[in-house]
Amino acid sequence: MTAGTAGDSGTDAGENSRPIVYDLAPDCTADDIDVGDHYHAVVNGVVAYGVFVDVSDDVSGLVHESNLIGNYDVGDRLLVRLDEVRENGDVAFVEADLDDYRTVAVDHQPTVTSIDALETGETVTVEATVSQIKQTAGPTVFRCRDATGIVACTAFEDAGVRAYPEVELDDAVRIAGTVEEHEGSPQIEVESLTRLTDETAEEVRERVDAGLDERAEPHDVDPLVEWDAFEKLRSDLHAVAKQLRRTVLEGRPIRVRHHADGDGMCASLPVQVALERFIRAVHDDDDAPRHLIKRLPSKAPYYEMEDVTRDLNFALEGRERHGQKLPLLLMLDNGSTEEDVPAYENLAHYDVPIVVVDHHHPDPDAVDHLLDAHVNPYLVDEDYRITTGMMCVELARMIDPEMTDELRHVPAVAGLADRSKAEAMSDFVDLADAEGYGREDLVRIGEALDYAAHWLRYSEGKTLVSDVLNVDCDDEHRHDELVDFLADRAERDIDRQLAALDPHVEHERLDNDAHLYRVDLDDFAHRFTYPAPGKTTGNLHDRKVEETGDPVITIGYGPDFAVLRSDGVRLDIPEMVAELDEEVVGGGVSGGGHLVVGSIKFVKGMRSEVIDALVEKMADAELDEALSSATALDHGDD
Repeated sequence: MTAGTAGDSGTDAGENSRPIVYDLAPDCTADDIDVGDHYHAVVNGVVAYGVFVDVSDDVSGLVHESNLIGNYDVGDRLLVRLDEVRENGDVAFVEADLDDYRTVAVDHQPTVTSIDALETGETVTVEATVSQIKQTAGPTVFRCRDATGIVACTAFEDAGVRAYPEVELDDAVRIAGTVEEHEGSPQIEVESLTRLTDETAEEVRERVDAGLDERAEPHDVDPLVEWDAFEKLRSDLHAVAKQLRRTVLEGRPIRVRHHADGDGMCASLPVQVALERFIRAVHDDDDAPRHLIKRLPSKAPYYEMEDVTRDLNFALEGRERHGQKLPLLLMLDNGSTEEDVPAYENLAHYDVPIVVVDHHHPDPDAVDHLLDAHVNPYLVDEDYRITTGMMCVELARMIDPEMTDELRHVPAVAGLADRSKAEAMSDFVDLADAEGYGREDLVRIGEALDYAAHWLRYSEGKTLVSDVLNVDCDDEHRHDELVDFLADRAERDIDRQLAALDPHVEHERLDNDAHLYRVDLDDFAHRFTYPAPGKTTGNLHDRKVEETGDPVITIGYGPDFAVLRSDGVRLDIPEMVAELDEEVVGGGVSGGGHLVVGSIKFVKGMRSEVIDALVEKMADAELDEALSSATALDHGDD
């Protein structure tokens, strides 16, 4: 309440002794009036038996002719005393004759109902912030969030006409209306919607923010495997889990991009499923994930301009059509390198937060100022052996711990698919074995994922990937049959590809005593089929490692690219790429990867110079038994 005065001024004692006449704010309701109190009123109608008066926009009543002192016309002002509020809601006033009084202004203080307490049929007032504004052919739908949940609020101005055009995304608002049920969820039919300002708006924002922050707190889960190296990343993953949960609570969409390989899918699918389940719970709507999360593989092992252009176009259309915020971009198993910078800089023109969880060798100086969060084992003095799939299984469990039983085999699939030489690999394989997945099963799931990723190209393939990985899969028999079919096809196509390559593979022994194998994939490999150049090089490399038992380097190259693999040799491919870019003038060298896996691009006309310079560096590389597959894992099934 705020106080004003009318009549003569006097001492404080005098002020306090004078009767009070209340001046109600326009939005005051019957909850703000009391029998016996005096009010400022305005005549809104004159009848034979008295006058009707308004004391606010919502509170009107009759002053009977027997209780009138003077004669009045519509629009005249007078003082009244509330005499009675009848059971049917009718209000009776008596004209008051006060020579000396003080005025007290009254703001409406509604009883605010939290969104999680809404009940069908109730008339309620909700204070919230706006997370979405969607104009339909009929009403305008405002999705509003408070500290406890999100609710749709429908307001009708005219068919297809925007109601309350002054209200924008993120505004603090007060909504009054009736709770109805729409497709099984509560929905408020709006009677009034007020955009709040100043201290009131700030109080609502602080209350909503505190509630969201509390609800966003991730679950505290024990790791599937105790591993000191991984513990260094746990706090970073916890922070990302909280950011993702808060993004869902805020009603902001999430766009997931990931590397199109086995590890990328082992990383992205668990997180996608965990977020979808959380979205359904938050929005109380089985259809909500379709609008609020989208997963897509990236065309290249980094986020390129084609990807960002598609994503921005999709996001801007979503904002235009559905009144959504622009999404958070979640990069998984890529996104840490300088090659990602142009796309990130494009997003910097828009309100698009970027979160990266990756295990490729990072360029933090290049990317970190563009990111909201960056989790990478290299940033905590670890390396690529902690795969993104391993990290994202824990991330998914922090979001939704009920997924744990579905995910126990996934870190082993990720590690084997990505040829991880982590000391914890045997523990992950044992964990999967306890769930009924032998090592051969895990390898074949990884092969099936790679094969599916190739033919999916750059589509999501949600159900197919779920069935292959047996996460969010409702038919285990279908999973078994699908893995067998895809893995057998993959092995057949790999054998055919390597048979075509074999006569054309060049071999030499480098000065450091490592074997070097190289082949022109453009001339001698089947094109536009499985396996693609990177996978072809990897398969050739694996066979040569098995044949020799010695340190091996393999190069598969085309007109303007080369794919690199090594075993038992510390190449440090990102450093080599940086050196080649400086040393081979006009080569246009770019690329990256790990210590032992990577790819480079260059100008077509400089291929010979780039490859020759690369081989010279490989000849000087240090042999490292710790990077040999022979020391990584016992390949037998116990």
